[in-house]
Amino acid sequence: MLLRTIWFAGAAIIIVVSGRIAIAEAPVDPAAVKSEDGKYLDKEGSPTFKVASDGTVDWYTYSGYRRYHSECHVCHGPDGMGSTYAPALTDSLKVMSYGDFMGVVASGRQNGNSVMPALGDNPNVACYMDDLYVYLRARANDAVGRARPAKKEDKPEAYTQTENSCMGKK
Repeated sequence: MLLRTIWFAGAAIIIVVSGRIAIAEAPVDPAAVKSEDGKYLDKEGSPTFKVASDGTVDWYTYSGYRRYHSECHVCHGPDGMGSTYAPALTDSLKVMSYGDFMGVVASGRQNGNSVMPALGDNPNVACYMDDLYVYLRARANDAVGRARPAKKEDKPEAYTQTENSCMGKK
């Protein structure tokens, strides 16, 4: 009986805090296990970061830093650390899946008075969602600091082709 009461109390707290029924996901190990055309992937096939021992970051982390600071930091604060206006993405990315991140950024979300606008039609965001996810995932896992990465891998040719196609360039 006590265990049942504790379970229901925990479920009620989750509902009150989130405004909906949710089950926290266990964080996926962000270690890169594979590389495809300069994009690193974790064991589940989601984009992830790679930071060398000398501090060199993969292109997606570097680009994600740049994109985040051009489109997202006004609301979510410097380096994903949150603000009085929007939550800390460094906290969210500890448990948010790649699919959930893509859905929220593309379609937006409302939680009480907090509103994340849909940015799926903004090419400066939509064309760089992987970059944003990788950078924020690196920040969430303390793999990169708050400053612009000093060293980066070269921009992969496949990245350039995808970027040009998404931005309507030939």
